[in-house]
Amino acid sequence: MTAFDAAAEELAADVLLPAGDGPFPAVLIRTPYDRTRHRAEARGWARRGFAAVVQDVRGRFASPGEWHPYANEAADGAAAVRRIRRQPWSDGRLVAYGASYAAHCSLVLALDAPEDARPDAVLAAVPALGPAETAREASGVERLQSRAGWWAAHGDRPDSDESALDKALTADPGLLTHLPLTGLPERLGRGLPSWAGLWRQRDRGRLIARAAHAAVPLLAVGGHHDHFTEDTVALWHAWGGPSARLLLGPWGHGLGSTPGPDAGPAHRVNLGDLYVRWARRALTGELTPGRHGAQGLGGSDLWLPAGTNGEPRTRRPRLLHGAAFTADPDRPVRSDDLTVPTDGPPDRCLLATAPLPRPLDVVGPVSVHLRATARTPSADWVVRLVALTPEGVAERLAVGIVRRDEPVGCEASFTVGLGRLARRLPAGTRLRLEIAGHHFPAHARNPHTGEDPVTAARLHASQREIDPGSVLLSLPVLPSRPTPVDPAEEILR
Repeated sequence: MTAFDAAAEELAADVLLPAGDGPFPAVLIRTPYDRTRHRAEARGWARRGFAAVVQDVRGRFASPGEWHPYANEAADGAAAVRRIRRQPWSDGRLVAYGASYAAHCSLVLALDAPEDARPDAVLAAVPALGPAETAREASGVERLQSRAGWWAAHGDRPDSDESALDKALTADPGLLTHLPLTGLPERLGRGLPSWAGLWRQRDRGRLIARAAHAAVPLLAVGGHHDHFTEDTVALWHAWGGPSARLLLGPWGHGLGSTPGPDAGPAHRVNLGDLYVRWARRALTGELTPGRHGAQGLGGSDLWLPAGTNGEPRTRRPRLLHGAAFTADPDRPVRSDDLTVPTDGPPDRCLLATAPLPRPLDVVGPVSVHLRATARTPSADWVVRLVALTPEGVAERLAVGIVRRDEPVGCEASFTVGLGRLARRLPAGTRLRLEIAGHHFPAHARNPHTGEDPVTAARLHASQREIDPGSVLLSLPVLPSRPTPVDPAEEILR
């Protein structure tokens, strides 16, 4: 391990060189999560012939300056690239690589940095595209729990405390119910000046728009159980470079280290080896032009070509109860509980399909169309799709949420997108559909008055009515057994 020859005020970076005289291609990882945690990863790149450079971003861990999330990464990354290319061990070629926030660092380097400081290829895993994308769903609804957890752990501090939110919730289980949500820093007991500013971010889609002008190869990696799945796929679709590859597995935000309940043995991919092989081909121009890749089919041991979508098929689920219900913020439908109450007034509309007569491969975007009425001027509509297995186990499949502002009592017809599925459902599975007004604590509770949920000091209940005959579930179903592919072959072709 060596370090840059750097003045004390420059950002901290470690460099691990391969054996031999060089010069070598480089891989650059810029992270807010402590560069020392990447030493094993850096050794893996170096063993395979890459100079591995891992840098703490400005204001984090050993790097000086002030930490402003998403603010300085293009300029600081450009400075790092220029310095790497001046080193005697560098052959000038460079791959920008990162996961989550570090993927943002890599992407802005490729899309926003001056041309002389751009990488030659980008590897972006579970990319956090920007503050607006991480803070809200595409519909504008606030992602409360994930953002509270991230800001409690990493925001406005030079180090991290991964368990900060869990410890605070242990001390006060109702922590996220206190209003206004802008007061969270005081309840955590420390300053978080950037917390309130996070919710003013509205420039969603800026990097996706810039991606059309990309000029280098991309490998985008994500998981079907990750909250950034749609952003990962959108990045791959929009990328304008000479080649774009996509790998989507039945994984969570930690990719292979967080497999979903539907992951099979074939979905255990050696990502490190695949990354290195792709990087070599990207730097030597051996990748064929165009968009390719693979997605794992959960509930099976299959990989399908990226971009595979089934044919939309509609189903009308049968109403079980709750055509009229109350969305009460004092007892919201919880995102972390699949149990449906059987007593008291209904808190959701509950519908279900008959058992599937045969296995179903659902691959692509899922949506629900409905007609509904809210007795308040603002309403969130949450639709959750759950699989009830033949063994009686409830498994979350997909969730969608939209915010509607309409005249009180006016019936509206609209569609709620539930994101992408890639899942084999066995015969005998029943599909349960829940339509509710809250999905807490994953999402902030709507005060139902038209006020901003982040700054609102009072919440009100909302009476709802659903026309059960209007509820139409659209599933993208593969018409026949799919032809599998090898994920490595698709990524490296």
